[in-house]
Amino acid sequence: MSKPTDYELYEQIRNQDKAALETLYNRYEKLLYSFAYRMMKDQQAAEEVMQDVFIKLWRGKGAGHYVKERGKFSSWLLTITRNASIDLIRKKKVQEVEWDQRDSVHEEMPGVEEVVTDKEERDQLRNAIDTLPDEQQRMICLFYFQGLSQREIAEKCDIPLGTVKGRVRLALKKLREHLDEKGGTTDE
Repeated sequence: MSKPTDYELYEQIRNQDKAALETLYNRYEKLLYSFAYRMMKDQQAAEEVMQDVFIKLWRGKGAGHYVKERGKFSSWLLTITRNASIDLIRKKKVQEVEWDQRDSVHEEMPGVEEVVTDKEERDQLRNAIDTLPDEQQRMICLFYFQGLSQREIAEKCDIPLGTVKGRVRLALKKLREHLDEKGGTTDE
């Protein structure tokens, strides 16, 4: 029996199939965690984001709907993860300001486990990003890992918005091609 595609599992989840959700969770938990961790630099926050993404997927709310013809399922899932990470970062910034106002001593304790569990996928992504020209690497880092909007990147880098959009689009295309060549995840 062949392994179900991401799209088939997604359709089953839309029909409330818990086994399909579990299969997708097992397939993507490490990738989503490592992606969220790289943005958040916080193990607990990355786990919270990952759980939030799967809850949205299960409930069919807040994640939009995946359209197979628009791109890979994994890319769609990473976009949801990116947005959830940015939302949590913004929420935490508001809470930190409130905390700092109450207590001027704000300690940051390093987590016991600061190691990302999925080193292989993280290394694959890092190697793929390293193959990009410098300006595309910068766009990807600012957009995905620092959570800046394309407009904010244009202002920060003092370049036209269209240039930012073009560089991000080209970088994503090159990353997709590189990861496909190296045997990244497959979506059918």
